[in-house]
Amino acid sequence: MASDDIEIVPITGDMIRLGQFLKFANFAESGAAAGELIQGGDVRVDGEVETRRGRQLAKGMLIEVQLPGTTLAARVG
Repeated sequence: MASDDIEIVPITGDMIRLGQFLKFANFAESGAAAGELIQGGDVRVDGEVETRRGRQLAKGMLIEVQLPGTTLAARVG
């Protein structure tokens, strides 16, 4: 995936929790759905699998979500 194809999702403040970001970026419809993605090992933060829903994300971090047939990606902005 080219870096030009990665959406930057602006946040207010300096940090956001992973579960909140997944909802904010429209990668999950609800907190429960975000939790399932995270616990299933389908979410990577800067290339590393992350299983903590409350993981703090800072601006510039790359979030990738593996879904059947595709990978969604966004950068915290």
